[in-house]
Amino acid sequence: MPGPPWGPPPDRYRRPPAAFVLLAPVVISLLVQVPAAIGIAVWTHVGWATGLLQVALAVAGPLALLASRRFPGPTVAVVAGLALADLLVTPHSGPPYLAFAFAIVLAVARGAVVWAAVSTVVAWVGAIWLGSVLGLSWHPFRIAATTLALAACFGIGWFVRVRRTRAAAYREQALRRRRSAEARERVRIARELHDVIGHALSQINVQASVGLHLMDRDPEQARTALTSIKETSKTALDEVRSVLGVIRDGEAPLAPQAEIAELPRLLRGVESPDFSAELFDRLDEVPGRAAQFAAYRIVQEALTNVVRHAGATRALVELDHVGDELVVTIDDDGGGFSKRSSGDAVDEEYTGTGILGMRERATLLGGTVDLEASPLGGVRVIARLPWRAAA
Repeated sequence: MPGPPWGPPPDRYRRPPAAFVLLAPVVISLLVQVPAAIGIAVWTHVGWATGLLQVALAVAGPLALLASRRFPGPTVAVVAGLALADLLVTPHSGPPYLAFAFAIVLAVARGAVVWAAVSTVVAWVGAIWLGSVLGLSWHPFRIAATTLALAACFGIGWFVRVRRTRAAAYREQALRRRRSAEARERVRIARELHDVIGHALSQINVQASVGLHLMDRDPEQARTALTSIKETSKTALDEVRSVLGVIRDGEAPLAPQAEIAELPRLLRGVESPDFSAELFDRLDEVPGRAAQFAAYRIVQEALTNVVRHAGATRALVELDHVGDELVVTIDDDGGGFSKRSSGDAVDEEYTGTGILGMRERATLLGGTVDLEASPLGGVRVIARLPWRAAA
């Protein structure tokens, strides 16, 4: 079974652990700068004060990066000052101040581009000016290489920023898809429960009324009504369990989905001494499973509406294969569209959740449900479903 559409993001958008992003630049900078500072201090035989200053500057820059997550702008400014001081202390033999490169990348990636640009320009101009004041000079190649390296840091930071922006947009889109899918699933489950429970309760109500009416005059018929109530309630419980089973870790339904072959049983369940239902099956072959299930639910909902609201005595259900469509027609001889205010008015029911649920089922498969006046005097429901709909 394929995974959900809101599954984990692709590898190119996976965010590294926050601790790694924070600590990796610190550790790498310390491993590069501190041993080099110690080695240069020993090799050049500088005094203790100068040597300790070199090591302190080599340590201070990487440790300042720990604040880059919350204060990327001030951090790059502080590290730029430390890098300038390190350059003036070791003008010819100092190691590359790697912490400054990381500070630029992190600042640009986190939106502090102005801080990074101003800090870099000030540090660079300060190095040239103070170097000339102190009588220091650097090879033009070193100046060009350093400039290119700083520009590359800005490019890397901008690339990381764009990547982070795309990743955030992807996660937001995935979250919207997840919420949309969850909303559709809630609607689907609510529709299933509405159809199953509404039909079962309507059928139980009809059969209970029959049983009470015939309890004294025809005990055998009353017993038949009670048996029907028992079967209806058991079937409804099984179907409710199958619907709710989807919620429990997405387990498979506990009962198979209803098919067209179950329609005769459905019609028998709604019959009573005052109401009859007939099925005219003109199908030459069996349609797809999804079309069968949708047709069953549409007939079930239509009959429930007829029994509860139409005041009908008769209903006809017809199944036809027309072109590439399964056409389901339900007619009744009830009050039709003429009654609008009484309790048995079908207008309000068919324009409410009843027709909405039927149309949603048909639309999911690319079909339609229409209502019109029935030749029997009531309402005609016409559902057209794609014949090969199978899933």
